[in-house]
Amino acid sequence: MSAQDQPQDMSSLAGRIINFGKFNVTSQVFHKTSHSFALVNLKPLLPGHILVCPLAVQPHLSDLTKDEVADLFLTVTHVQRTLKRVYRAEAFNVAVQDGEAAGQSVPHVHCHVIPRVTGDPGGGDKVHEWLEGEEGNVGRHQQEQQQQERQAGQWAKDEERKPRSKEEMEKEAQWLREEMGKDEKESVL
Repeated sequence: MSAQDQPQDMSSLAGRIINFGKFNVTSQVFHKTSHSFALVNLKPLLPGHILVCPLAVQPHLSDLTKDEVADLFLTVTHVQRTLKRVYRAEAFNVAVQDGEAAGQSVPHVHCHVIPRVTGDPGGGDKVHEWLEGEEGNVGRHQQEQQQQERQAGQWAKDEERKPRSKEEMEKEAQWLREEMGKDEKESVL
């Protein structure tokens, strides 16, 4: 791993706002590199569903530099190791909806990383259906959450998946940050 690929200490986030599109997601971020970040999802499709994004707010993979693309996917695989361990995942769905016509609801490149186990409710192609449908409309969920926070300090409600509170997401982000740290210490040994 080169120096630029090394994870950065999360204290480097102090005073820095990290955006997912136009949304401030700093408190949801649990891992950051020189070009990418990983964040917990407001409405995960399955337990452990996270997003990995480049720090550069770009709508398409082809808009990223070679270094940004490499770092994005290296970060996906790095985060998968921790998710595999902590969620006992047997497999993963890794999906990129590259542009609005492909179902991208926030014009910022992002990889959905979804831990899978045999018999989970997303079996078959259900996860792909969810990503394409309203369940996977991350932009709408973030917009509703932001609007609700401004109006009443509440998170948006959804029939099938209840949004998590900011505190719940911060707690999960802190837990995953600690777990990523354990895996980083092991890889150095």
